[in-house]
Amino acid sequence: MSEIRVVVIEDHNLTRIGLRAALQTEAEIKIVGEAANATDGLQLLKALKPDVATIDIGLPDMDGIELTRQYRQCQQENPEYTTKLLILTMQNSEEAVLAAFGAGADSYCMKDIESEKLVDAVKTTYTGSPWIDPAIADIVLRQVRQENVSSRVSTKRVMIEGLDPELEKTIETCALTQRETEVLELIVAGCDNAEIANKLYLTVGTVKTHVRGILGKLCVADRTQAAVRALRAGIVH
Repeated sequence: MSEIRVVVIEDHNLTRIGLRAALQTEAEIKIVGEAANATDGLQLLKALKPDVATIDIGLPDMDGIELTRQYRQCQQENPEYTTKLLILTMQNSEEAVLAAFGAGADSYCMKDIESEKLVDAVKTTYTGSPWIDPAIADIVLRQVRQENVSSRVSTKRVMIEGLDPELEKTIETCALTQRETEVLELIVAGCDNAEIANKLYLTVGTVKTHVRGILGKLCVADRTQAAVRALRAGIVH
């Protein structure tokens, strides 16, 4: 993986220092800028054009959701702005989560996450895949299911981005086996490996093998992403 240029937008000094320290443990990640408010952060995103920005949801001048929305508007006017946006917050309420994705966030991560997982979140976001914190996975899965039930636009619903055409083509090329589809359906239902093994009369080791195959074919890093992608692609319902 090439160098990942990151901007950190966070108003609390100690938290910003901690984020910088955590991310700089990974040689591939380079912090190219920091901002303590949304106004300065937006200017940094335009000037530095980083690969990824971590954005605190509770910034003092405007919240991270509004910053995300404004940056996405700038992207529509200038294709050179390609930064992926990772929301960092202590809020796991349904309203905050859906508002963030509705504004155009690529990923959503809780601040109490372990350092290694934060690095994984940044790397995954950089590759173009959403990183969804397990703490808010159920909210996202419910939303995707709701979107799949009806194509009508509602002011109370927030659309989560569909599949990139190239990614969709890749998934079609690497079709899941019948057994992998059965395992995936149980992942979407919230079952862990032991529960899947029990339901399908398999060993846990065999289930793990199927899960690895599913993650590879769907081009995702974890089970939550697999569930969201499967629902979005219509592989399961």
